[in-house]
Amino acid sequence: MAGTCYIIAAGSFYGFFRKPSAGDYVIAADAGYEYCHREGVVPDLVVGDFDSLGAAPDFPNIVKMPVEKDDTDTLHAMRIGLEKGYSQFEVYGGTGGERPDHTLANLQCLLFLVSNGARGILYGDGFAYSVIHNETLHFPSGQSGGFSAFCLDGVARGVTLKGLKYPLDKAVLTSNFPLGVSNAFTGIPAEVTVTDGTLILYHEI
Repeated sequence: MAGTCYIIAAGSFYGFFRKPSAGDYVIAADAGYEYCHREGVVPDLVVGDFDSLGAAPDFPNIVKMPVEKDDTDTLHAMRIGLEKGYSQFEVYGGTGGERPDHTLANLQCLLFLVSNGARGILYGDGFAYSVIHNETLHFPSGQSGGFSAFCLDGVARGVTLKGLKYPLDKAVLTSNFPLGVSNAFTGIPAEVTVTDGTLILYHEI
């Protein structure tokens, strides 16, 4: 499906990198509803157990979840987005906050999206995380700031970095050695390739 599924979670919200537009679908997860209200964005759906918000809001489209459950509110929102046919996801309010364990959970949620044929971007305070699997991701010219690539899922083979301060050519990254940390964009077009495995990418925006 064309468009992007936006998920606004209940962690720390640092503003939209780009606001939703026509054709996008916005899901507020629990207290993410307050962020939407603050930013003047009307969600299409509100999902959660509402432990963060305190109570379910007065909203026409709502999915109430039990407090004791396997899915986090964010993961359940992703499931709904996938069911609606979306393959591009942007997650805000998914880092920081009072529960740093949820940041780790949301990194795993990015892996969940990739395993279901989709891609997500998790936005933080001036940075973003994304995940690639057996593919190449391109960054346009003019990009600046820090960049890191991590293997958090076993072994990643055929890792090639081009256009970055420290290039790699068909390297192997493992989950027990952070070789890909503290790289940087150089202003020219950059690309990241992994031929066999999964990488979590961190980059400043």
